Amino acid sequence: MKRQEGFERVAQKQRTRNALLEAARELLAEGQHPTIAEAADRATISRATAYRYFSTPEAMAQEAVLDAIAHEFAAVHFRNLPPDAGLAARAEIVVAGIIAMVLANEALFRTFLSVSVGGGRRPPAPRGGRRLGWIREALSPVAGELQPGALADLTIGLALLTGIETIVVLRDICGLDDPAIDREARRLARVLVAAALADR
Repeated sequence: MKRQEGFERVAQKQRTRNALLEAARELLAEGQHPTIAEAADRATISRATAYRYFSTPEAMAQEAVLDAIAHEFAAVHFRNLPPDAGLAARAEIVVAGIIAMVLANEALFRTFLSVSVGGGRRPPAPRGGRRLGWIREALSPVAGELQPGALADLTIGLALLTGIETIVVLRDICGLDDPAIDREARRLARVLVAAALADR
């Protein structure tokens, strides 16, 4: 009986958390940067309970957005690239793959960018570094082709090409459409690889 009660408590906590995240997503979709109290009110959950789940509005908002695209993150990996793919090909594949995922979820990523920098109302919140892991995974089989410093520089450069920030610059400032964004990101990846190889 106690085990069943434990399962029920865990399930109830998950339902409460999910309700808070759903309420936060709704408020974000309406253009707001919700406080924990506002999300609790929308979810009809007590504010005291809500604060047990999230300590800051930024953490809640980021989790709400990331939760919505979690399946996309789970599907991204670069373990099975062709074994004969060289450094340039791997860099281009990882950049194009991440850019495609971001473009497919652009509205959510733009919301994530907004809440992660505080939406103009709050201090910036810490952000994750998934893209660095993906880039390192893609480049690791050929990492020996570069000096350690050059590899680190290339990883940083490719990270600049693989986020919503890249889309904001290429679309909003440069006026590129999706195919042109893909082409430019690939071209810049090749330029970075050439520069890294020149440092050997």
